[in-house]
Amino acid sequence: MPNRPARLPRAPVLLATALLGGCATFHPLPLDNGRGVSRVADLKVPASAMPTPALRAYTFDPANGLDVTEVAMLAVANDPQLRVQRDKAGVAQAQAYAAGLLPDPSVSYEHDRPTSNQPGTTDSYTASLSYDLGNLITRSARVKSARAGAQQVDLDLLWSEWQTIAEARTLFDQVYFQRKLIARLEAERAALAPVQSAITRALHAGDLTYDSASAGLNAASDVGNQLADAQRQLNLAEHDLHDLLGLDASVPLHLVGGPFTVEPNGDEVQRALADMTQRRPDLLALQAGYRAQNQTLRAAILAQFPALTVGFVRARDNSNISSAGFSVSLSLPLFDGNRGNIAIERATRQQLHDEYSARLLTDRNDVQRLLADLESDRTQLAALRLHAAQLAQAREVAKTNYAAGRLDWPTYLAIRANSLAADSTLLALEQNSHENAIALDALVGNWPDASLANNDQQHWSAKNAKNSR
Repeated sequence: MPNRPARLPRAPVLLATALLGGCATFHPLPLDNGRGVSRVADLKVPASAMPTPALRAYTFDPANGLDVTEVAMLAVANDPQLRVQRDKAGVAQAQAYAAGLLPDPSVSYEHDRPTSNQPGTTDSYTASLSYDLGNLITRSARVKSARAGAQQVDLDLLWSEWQTIAEARTLFDQVYFQRKLIARLEAERAALAPVQSAITRALHAGDLTYDSASAGLNAASDVGNQLADAQRQLNLAEHDLHDLLGLDASVPLHLVGGPFTVEPNGDEVQRALADMTQRRPDLLALQAGYRAQNQTLRAAILAQFPALTVGFVRARDNSNISSAGFSVSLSLPLFDGNRGNIAIERATRQQLHDEYSARLLTDRNDVQRLLADLESDRTQLAALRLHAAQLAQAREVAKTNYAAGRLDWPTYLAIRANSLAADSTLLALEQNSHENAIALDALVGNWPDASLANNDQQHWSAKNAKNSR
């Protein structure tokens, strides 16, 4: 019988053509070398995309300047680091999607052509279709682990958004209080200018020696040094705020209104601590990570069972005899048995268990410390405000007496220096108190009740799922 040309089975060819037709295609994504937004008024911040109910209920309108709430909203919407973290959340969602896909079957084809023209010979082939059933055994655990891992990434992102809100409020406060300090120092420098001129004239006239005039000369210099240091601190705070808001350094920041304020009492803090583990996104993220690791360990335990692969075979030998059958392969877990991976996943689970306990203990202690600091600040602020007000009154009286010639300039400068020191200390303490309140607010979870916390997480999860598609 003469040799006949081999024919490829039609079904595999058609199947391969159909599968290739549904493949993904590549599209380049050029890097963006632009400078970004040049005006705050050009930015759009949808309130519906905000991570907390308070921000979602607020209207973003930068036309009349940015208040502390609008700064927080803009930070959440435009922070470059949050954008990168949202991309990571998209990767986690894609990984969860990939974990849910069924494994593809395998197709193999072998073709042999006789090398000699012996009578009765023909081309031979072997075609097989096989499927790894062992992958299905661990699929459920892998899917649950991937979904819990994606939820952990989502909650970590939500926690980062909460932290960004706290950072925006803190930077707003720093800019606010540094500007107030600069205004106070500039006013002091202007008030000292006539005294400095009088001292300089007295030195030139010989009425004063440099030893006796040193206190007067140092007064203006000290204020100038404090002013330069405050300006450096303001520049740093504004730089950090530009970075957080995703704005070019040339974009002016027109901040309006006062700083963020919250004054919880001890009972409110204790109620917040009681259900903090059900509200704080980072703690919920650790819980999701622990669930994911439980499923990873479960998958490792399931993977110790023999892997089973089954298939169907169709063949024809060189004698033109056709056959059909099936194949079965089974791994023998004699040496490895996945015991190493099981030990690794079990140890990892214990590590996550202990990390969660450590985080919870540290955060609860930090909350108690911040509450104690706030209570101490309240007492100290009340006393310092009274002291600063008394020194301000003494400064005004001294100014009148100095202008009338009833008070010598060293005493006048000493009174002004004491009043300036009290005002500067008061501003620093007020800023520190506000920053402690912001930190406490972030640690306890922005004081939502349970229904708001659940709605908050559901809203954010729906928003993130929409953005990842």
